[in-house]
Amino acid sequence: MNTLYNGEFFGQTNETLNFDGLTITDTEYTHPYVDWHYHENAYFTFLIQGNMKEGNKKEIYDCSAGTLLYHHWEDAHYNIKPDIFTRGFHIEISESWFEKFQISHNRIEGSLNIKNPSLQLSIHQIFKETKMNDLSFELSVHQHLLTIFSQLSRKNENTDKKPGWVHKIEEMLRENFIEKQSLTELSKILDIHPVHLSRDFQKHFNCSLGEYIRKLKVNKSITLLHTSQSLSETALECGFADQSHFIRSFKENTGITPLHYRNLLKK
Repeated sequence: MNTLYNGEFFGQTNETLNFDGLTITDTEYTHPYVDWHYHENAYFTFLIQGNMKEGNKKEIYDCSAGTLLYHHWEDAHYNIKPDIFTRGFHIEISESWFEKFQISHNRIEGSLNIKNPSLQLSIHQIFKETKMNDLSFELSVHQHLLTIFSQLSRKNENTDKKPGWVHKIEEMLRENFIEKQSLTELSKILDIHPVHLSRDFQKHFNCSLGEYIRKLKVNKSITLLHTSQSLSETALECGFADQSHFIRSFKENTGITPLHYRNLLKK
């Protein structure tokens, strides 16, 4: 089985950053099939453009733009890519980084398909920081990664303790976030009181129901910004009321405007 060492990925890597135990790469995937392999370090893959299929020992992921995966160190997997332009952003994390910040890298094992929109937006923030490359970008990257690992560890510990409606509403919102949502209708479907849903949603998702839906919409919009469609078309496709609402929500969640983010994607 092939072993990929620090900074190595199958494809054409167009940018590499190394600092404080982290290796960040921006890579165009060029191989239609990559046989079973593993990486010596833990890492995140964020699919910026295109599609691919990834399989590991437990499951297979159909990955489209916006997909966020985490691999534990030496976790075996394979990849299949269709004949389209596909680009991935990787954050490789050495054992020294985990030790430096006193994080047990064995608390999160295997491969994860991370669908939490808050964590996905944190990776968008890291992507943005690396492209803007100002004096504080390294500090910001560490901060976002620490937040991500804190939430992943907490989720891993509490998975069995969550009531059933939490997993159900998570799937419902991901599949239907573009449609207008009603608290009373959601409560009826989940068979819980609206007050209970409103109060406990914040506890399990670290944000309000409305904020969660807006994060899903913003994440969807980011996957479309590399296309030539207008901002108003993107706003409509992602379920925003209008372009101004889209721009406002986007900036609240990423710190920059959609047009600025589109320009960063071209770098």
